[in-house]
Amino acid sequence: MTVTRVALTRAFDALLQPERFKDFAPNGLQVEGRAEVRKIVSGVTASMALIEAAVASQADAIFVHHGLFWRGQDGRVTGWMRKRLGLLLAHDINLLAYHLPLDAHPELGNNAQLGLLLGLRAYDGAQGRFADNQLGFLGGRVDGGSFASAEALAQCLESALKRPVLHVGQAPGAIKKIAWCTGGAQGYFEAAIAAGADAFVTGEMSEPQAHYAREMGVPFFACGHHATERYGAPAVAAHVAAQLGLAHVFIDIDNPA
Repeated sequence: MTVTRVALTRAFDALLQPERFKDFAPNGLQVEGRAEVRKIVSGVTASMALIEAAVASQADAIFVHHGLFWRGQDGRVTGWMRKRLGLLLAHDINLLAYHLPLDAHPELGNNAQLGLLLGLRAYDGAQGRFADNQLGFLGGRVDGGSFASAEALAQCLESALKRPVLHVGQAPGAIKKIAWCTGGAQGYFEAAIAAGADAFVTGEMSEPQAHYAREMGVPFFACGHHATERYGAPAVAAHVAAQLGLAHVFIDIDNPA
């Protein structure tokens, strides 16, 4: 079965509602390919490796979190941009990218899917969100329990993500109220503290957050940008593919960052 490129884009837009967000990148169709789509490849980033894998998989469209175009970047089509864009155009493949809308979706987005993986559930309504665009999730363990220490939470994170986790700071007691936001959300740490979080989980850490964690008694966990954001894209793409009767495959290009 095939659908039109226009119908596919409308389905993603209807689900993710990009018009709600003031973003750092254009959300939706970034590169126009063939008019008819039968197979979608999803991935985290529109890297050369993912595009090559999509070509080999005979995909008609690629769906990613990190697309090719970002606010303030050099607009010249040279170097890596020429190579990636050239391969997409040569094989007539559509590229669709959704940044903040993919983080924010309450069931299928990066934050929701990471919470599901970790056994965390956001609190209902506004009390379960924090930070700009209400991107951050705030909640606790699905079983209602708590983590006895920062080390116990770190072990849970490492087991679920299958990679080492950097953590700084200790909590004064058990960790029950956890804030999380995938990717490069270290700038939301202060908002998480203000929201009453006992711990904060994200992808990356910058220099100031180590001091905040030690001084405020709220441990900070940096679990990897890619590692925390590899769940939303396949969940959303699989949902839309099933809705439209299309083939879908997720291709995870390893990235240690």
